[in-house]
Amino acid sequence: MSTEVSNRLLTPVALGPYTLLNRMAMAPMTRNRAPEGVANALTATYYEQRASAGLLITEGSQISQEGVGYLYTPGIHTAAQVDGWRGVTDAVHRRGGRIFLQLWHVGRISHPSFQPDGALPVGPSALRPEGLVYTPGGRVPFVEPRALTASDIARVVDDFARAAANAKAAGFDGVELHGANGYLIDQFLRDGTNQRRDGYGGSILNRTRFLIEVTEAVAGVWGADRVAVRLSPVNPYNDIADSDPLATFGAAARALGRYGLAYLHLVLPKALDVTSLDRAILDSVRDGFGQPVMLNGGFTRTTGHQLITDGVADLVAFGVPFLANPDLPERFADDAPLNVPDPSTFYLGDARGYTDYPALTAHIAV
Repeated sequence: MSTEVSNRLLTPVALGPYTLLNRMAMAPMTRNRAPEGVANALTATYYEQRASAGLLITEGSQISQEGVGYLYTPGIHTAAQVDGWRGVTDAVHRRGGRIFLQLWHVGRISHPSFQPDGALPVGPSALRPEGLVYTPGGRVPFVEPRALTASDIARVVDDFARAAANAKAAGFDGVELHGANGYLIDQFLRDGTNQRRDGYGGSILNRTRFLIEVTEAVAGVWGADRVAVRLSPVNPYNDIADSDPLATFGAAARALGRYGLAYLHLVLPKALDVTSLDRAILDSVRDGFGQPVMLNGGFTRTTGHQLITDGVADLVAFGVPFLANPDLPERFADDAPLNVPDPSTFYLGDARGYTDYPALTAHIAV
């Protein structure tokens, strides 16, 4: 890598107990390449190739069979899955990298074909999402989920804690809670999907309760400074919405700010065209949280540098650019051309479009 560090993305940053080599994170990206739900040797190669990122965040990893909603995604709730992920963390650490596991429960974005004994998927309320789900039998409409009871919620919180312990056993450096993109934590936060009338619904304070209970449980396993949360305040993905995202996510950020977490990962809808509402949400979340903030939203070498320079972000997460460029920090350091991604190979398949993107230099095996 070039010694050029004029781009602020390439400067070190403190994150919890760690000092990262740069401010570039590899965003979590589902790749659907885990047969039987277990990370394997190909998974290890994929992450090892990208270990020059300041921080790698894995694809979402289900905390339980109930949390599954997609084909061939790796979990963290069985001994085989822990062993599979151990191969990944060992490979990344050999390259001097840092890696967090993203803990995931899809909630209502599932189907009985994924559930234990063909049960209904679960959510905060019995509201069927619009759209189709990819099942082993093909694309079918979502079903109406079963609303979680209070005892169910306590069980799911325990599942998050157990998965966090499994992640520690697998050798990760920390964990990120997937509270974005219309999955279970997000479903509790937003009033479009949470219509409960108990202590987990109604007011903003009640709707943040599940997020806070999960955060506390996972921090009890790891220590708060190795736990992060990902939120997406205005992303409508998976048929989700909130009537007042500025108030909802500002409150969530303030609540999370009490814990001394590693970072808050915020997904923005656009990289360059930030509307007044989006910017107001960003400012409210960043100021309310008061600790390191990672932004993700289609940023580039130039715009990412500007976010750091302007103090808007402490780290910037890159998705597709890391997918297609295993040595993205080296390329940014040299202002080198980027590989062209192939969307036809983003999901499912084998090594093609996964571990065969070329690096600039030969030190990254492909």
